[in-house]
Amino acid sequence: MKETYKDFDATELFCPKCKKAVPVRKRLLLILQEGEKYDYTCIYCGTSIGDKMVKEKEKFNLIFH
Repeated sequence: MKETYKDFDATELFCPKCKKAVPVRKRLLLILQEGEKYDYTCIYCGTSIGDKMVKEKEKFNLIFH
C-alpha cells in the first residue's frame, strides 16, 4: 500500500491559558535515538501546549569527536 502522506504539523492548537485556539510555534526540543521531539508553544503567551515525536525511518549513527 502506498503512503499518502508523510507528516503533519500543527498550525493551531487550543491554549488553556488563552482559552482559545491559537497559532503555535514548533521548535526542536530533543534529538533521541528513536527520533526527534518537537514542542508546540502558544505565540501569544508562550505556554507549551503540545509536543510531537517524529520517528526516523532510516537509522543513523552519531559520531562524537
